[in-house]
Amino acid sequence: MTDPEGSDAAGALPTGDAGGEATVGYAAVTAFLDDAEIPWEAGAHPGEIVATLPGERKLKTVTSLIVGEQTTSVTAFVVRNPDENHVGVYRYLLRRNLRMPLLSYAIDDDGDVWVRGQLPTTALDAALLDHLMGVVLNAADGPFNDLLVLGFLTSMKREWAWRVARGESLANLEAFRAILAGSEDDPAYAVAPLPPD
Repeated sequence: MTDPEGSDAAGALPTGDAGGEATVGYAAVTAFLDDAEIPWEAGAHPGEIVATLPGERKLKTVTSLIVGEQTTSVTAFVVRNPDENHVGVYRYLLRRNLRMPLLSYAIDDDGDVWVRGQLPTTALDAALLDHLMGVVLNAADGPFNDLLVLGFLTSMKREWAWRVARGESLANLEAFRAILAGSEDDPAYAVAPLPPD
């Protein structure tokens, strides 16, 4: 965690009036993250705070908050551009948008999926920030396995078959065993096993 008073964070403090809304908001965010024991560091842009939220399905969700005088933006990476089934992935995300407060899903020029939102800087307090971090986690970590199945199933089946053929660990694919088991027997995914020693 970076000390907001330290040299690493000095360049990231909001610019402008020292008593302005951005400075007050920045202090509110960093105090909340410290109290919640969420690791954070100053970002590359003025007023940017980069927090690392622990996950259950994803190992972590890196979240950027850029605190400005009027608004604070929140952005977190969800998943890279799907390999397949773009329509299914986007339909799934748009349906989730209907019930997600504060944030919404978006894609960038590369097709990668992000969750993004803006809120008034004057609204930043511990209760709102706690709610916001929960929404970010729910948006990025919650649907992660579903998004992998929808957008990367062929790659996952190939990976499963390759690991089985090579005797490699299946630990990070265990959550998908029910849909991947047997891929090693499918000619579309089968890989030649390693020769005996």
